[in-house]
Amino acid sequence: MTSEARRPGSPKLVATDLDGTIVRDDGSVSDRTRAAFDLVKAAGVPIVGVTGRGPRILDLCRRDLPEADYFVLGQGALAVDLTTPGPPRELSAATMEGALVSEILLRLEGVVGPLSVLVEPVDSIDAFLLGDPNPAWRFADLVRPTAREDALAGTVIKAFAHSERYDADELLTIARTLIGPEIAELTQAGLGYVEICPRGVTKASGLAVVATHIGVDPSDILVFGDMPNDLPMFAYAGWRRLAVASAHADLRAVADEVIGECADDGVAVYLENLFG
Repeated sequence: MTSEARRPGSPKLVATDLDGTIVRDDGSVSDRTRAAFDLVKAAGVPIVGVTGRGPRILDLCRRDLPEADYFVLGQGALAVDLTTPGPPRELSAATMEGALVSEILLRLEGVVGPLSVLVEPVDSIDAFLLGDPNPAWRFADLVRPTAREDALAGTVIKAFAHSERYDADELLTIARTLIGPEIAELTQAGLGYVEICPRGVTKASGLAVVATHIGVDPSDILVFGDMPNDLPMFAYAGWRRLAVASAHADLRAVADEVIGECADDGVAVYLENLFG
């Protein structure tokens, strides 16, 4: 949908995805986008960064969206409060057993063939993903080659699976026929990998933790996004759901409005009109 009338009044919370929505392909965030979030901040409206990025790179998230009052990380696995002095305060955290991930991968590989796997560990002060180096993963310098059984030896935040035979949308469709939500949440974020997350963990579940913490109703939340992993967040929020023009077709189909691309500061333009 495009160019629909904006709801009256202002949202009581603004939540945004990072990569592809406000963070450009080169890893930068424009000065205009930063200034637009300053307008939101000045209006007294809380800002939540909602991302698939793992807790190991929270500092990078804070660099990209320093105006954020809260972050939801790891596709909803961790929610943190940045509004008080000192280290971020954990509001919720979820993990899954590596043994369960191994079972899921074996079931999936029985149908689609070998998969290249990366694991988001629970504790990773060295900021590495563990698993299979693969040219398909664009952040190769952040991968520590690790045997699958070692990477999945304990609890993990999530895992990534890549197929040479199927693209991410195809692999996700197949995986969802084999693995139901009662076992794990499956999604994809435009990285060429399917992400395997703990049962019940989505961007919506993480955003709900923050909204409940500050007493904001979902109907008062404005969200921005670009990929299928944003679909639960779009279903949860009700004030306005906005997809950037370069968003995945599935997200554009459920958006209240399609705005300008990330490269064209689409989020900033909308926020300027709303809060300027």
